[in-house]
Amino acid sequence: MPQYLRIGEVAQALGVSPDTLRRWEGEGRIAFERRGNQRVLDADRLPELLAATRSRERVSSARNRLTGVVTSVVRDGVMAQVELACGEYRLVSLMSREAADELGLEPGVAASAVVKATNVIVEIEAPRPAGSPVPDRLHG
Repeated sequence: MPQYLRIGEVAQALGVSPDTLRRWEGEGRIAFERRGNQRVLDADRLPELLAATRSRERVSSARNRLTGVVTSVVRDGVMAQVELACGEYRLVSLMSREAADELGLEPGVAASAVVKATNVIVEIEAPRPAGSPVPDRLHG
């Protein structure tokens, strides 16, 4: 009798998210069976799926990918600051020096910035002069 893996178990084995697997299913890259309200995969199919996934150049659940060119790399003993020009956007990434070296990051190298974060960026329209009152809308 075949053993079935739930979508979360398949995702964990492949190193992707269940959402990525649902998207792949919609694209026809993988076919799940339905058992009740669950997506399942015959465990015997996992080795071929692992091999196919590993043969792809890049696998990621991130959807925000900007391609561009490295414009600057500043390395110190442990860290590297890498700047990319991606169209109208300038992106800066902080990573280990080891990672920058392994990727061969130097000015002029084509690279992609993958953005997947939970950070909140705070913006203001223009700086307020020192000593100016805080607008009423910010008072509780």
